[in-house]
Amino acid sequence: MHLQHLLQQYGYPGVFIAFSLEMVGFPFPGDTMLTLLGIEWKQGVFSFAPLIIASLAGNIIGSTISYTTGRFFGRSVILRLINYVGITDKKFEVADKKFNKYRVQVVLFGKFISGVRIITAYLAGINRMSFWIYSLYNAVGSLLWIVVYIVFGRYVDIFWQNYHTLFTEFLWVIIPLILIPLIIVFYRRRVKRA
Repeated sequence: MHLQHLLQQYGYPGVFIAFSLEMVGFPFPGDTMLTLLGIEWKQGVFSFAPLIIASLAGNIIGSTISYTTGRFFGRSVILRLINYVGITDKKFEVADKKFNKYRVQVVLFGKFISGVRIITAYLAGINRMSFWIYSLYNAVGSLLWIVVYIVFGRYVDIFWQNYHTLFTEFLWVIIPLILIPLIIVFYRRRVKRA
């Protein structure tokens, strides 16, 4: 079953559960889901405010569970758990160093990066970041991430409806306009290295 059909079938409770599970570490396409929710909002399936509330509440609950797990069970348990979702010990150590250096920035803007989004709450708990400070920045970062992607989804749908025929008609022109500058940049970088 497609994600879009699942969203329509389970509605706001499904949105809440999906974001709770993603923040605990279940591999779930959060960015894609938010974009689809924006499309569904545009089509009248969802309303904006309840959609934001369900997404944000699920995100905060899941993040709080992850924070608490990291804080009370520590690094060794988390290292065993994250190996199941494809995060190696080495990647975790790199993330831990970055987190300790840029705590607030990682919590605020880490939601925009898939792997970072999941591991941030665990790192905050493991590194004993104040729960209240973590919660505040996590809520603000989550709200920002959710609103950006939902609004993006709404306007992607509008753009696609208005311009997809024009886009496909001129695809033979658009592709070279994109590829030629990329090839030039790639070639120049290669020449500089040589």
